[in-house]
Amino acid sequence: MQKSQLINILKTFSKKEIRDCRKWLGSPYHNQREDCILLFNYLCEHLQEEEALLKERVYRSIFSKAPFDDARMRQTMHFLLKVIEDFLSYEAFSKDTIQSKITLAQLYRKRSLDTLYHKTLKGAQKVHQSLPHRDEAFFQKELAILREKYEYLEESQQRSASMNLQEISDTLDRTFITSKLKQACMMIAHQKVYKIEYEIGILSRILDYVVENNLLEIPAISIYFYIYKISEAEADEESFEKVKKLAAEYAHLFSNAEATDIYLMAVNYCIRQINKGKREFIPEMFQLYKEGIERKIFIVDGIIDRFLFRNIVTAGSYLKEFDWLENFTEQYQYYLDARYRDDYVNLSKSMILYNKKDYDTAMRLLTQYDFKDTLINLNGKAMLIKMYYELKEISALESLIDSATVFVKRKKDLTNNYKLLYNNLIKYTKKLLRVNPYDKAKKEKLRQEIMAANPLIEKRWFLEQLGKL
Repeated sequence: MQKSQLINILKTFSKKEIRDCRKWLGSPYHNQREDCILLFNYLCEHLQEEEALLKERVYRSIFSKAPFDDARMRQTMHFLLKVIEDFLSYEAFSKDTIQSKITLAQLYRKRSLDTLYHKTLKGAQKVHQSLPHRDEAFFQKELAILREKYEYLEESQQRSASMNLQEISDTLDRTFITSKLKQACMMIAHQKVYKIEYEIGILSRILDYVVENNLLEIPAISIYFYIYKISEAEADEESFEKVKKLAAEYAHLFSNAEATDIYLMAVNYCIRQINKGKREFIPEMFQLYKEGIERKIFIVDGIIDRFLFRNIVTAGSYLKEFDWLENFTEQYQYYLDARYRDDYVNLSKSMILYNKKDYDTAMRLLTQYDFKDTLINLNGKAMLIKMYYELKEISALESLIDSATVFVKRKKDLTNNYKLLYNNLIKYTKKLLRVNPYDKAKKEKLRQEIMAANPLIEKRWFLEQLGKL
């Protein structure tokens, strides 16, 4: 029973949802089975107790001294699951105020209650216009309102010049084009990472249509138009400037989750340029990170993504923006998911200390803290490897290399790509230790190997250390 869908759903409930669902179950309109109420109350009280969730034990709590009947137990679970799904559906629908009002207006229209119809649809329009965002979802709701209005005009036979067909057509265009451009940007981004080829259909015609019909004046269209341009054409720095300007000016018209995606698509352009050797894009990337943080864009549902947090520290450390980073780490650490906070904060502090050349403090922090996250643990080991090498603490370095090798081998949660990444780090550290500093030919051969190695983190560091030999 512990693995049932019913248990899985209840484990996601907040305290408020439990209270509201209990009221829902208590209403005869939604539920007329007492056994469902008893099962719900028992499960909510014992969700975290594995022994208490044994099916026989749960059955006794509901049906008292009745002999265990597996079919009866499964039937009660089935009916409770159905009631809970109805509750969740209602909760989701009731939170969509505009759609709720459109649906209600539709019901009034079918009952010929004109006064109530106009009042309700007007209410939907008022809520719609008060929305803070002007994104794809905004256009979708606008289209739904206009279509419902058209249905009323059609049914009431008010077929005059005031029919709203042109409005519907224009809004449909805006909705579709925004959606298509956004989808194309996502497909291109996925294509670059996973090397999958997608067919994007009629997009080329849409791009021409957008320019020819002055639709770049609509922020939701223009921003994805230029993001697509920089995703498709790597050298399009003019479009990159447009993306930066549009993001800075119109990010508030999108939800934080979507605005974050917009900023990170611009960041990804910078990363691709940096990977081509254009180091001047590192400050550009960091500026995008700073904007996203200082405008609170990157805080989505009260959380900053932990990987984003680490990447910000990495970029800022390279640029030696230590004051800003120390303030950022201190002020924004509480937006990290509590499960990962300590790991990522300690790694970030270590990274800042390392780049400030305060190796003693950085090493003390890294060796004293037990990182629970596998990748963060490996990030920490990589940093220690660099410091031990630079400080010529060969014995400590060799010991760390041995333990890191075993760690990577034993960690089953590591993907093959990550294993290759860190095995290459270990491999080339060993080669760096063994190369004869007086043999130019062997040093050059190692340099070429490092240049060709893929994937290899800290490639620039390896080349710098080789150059010092």
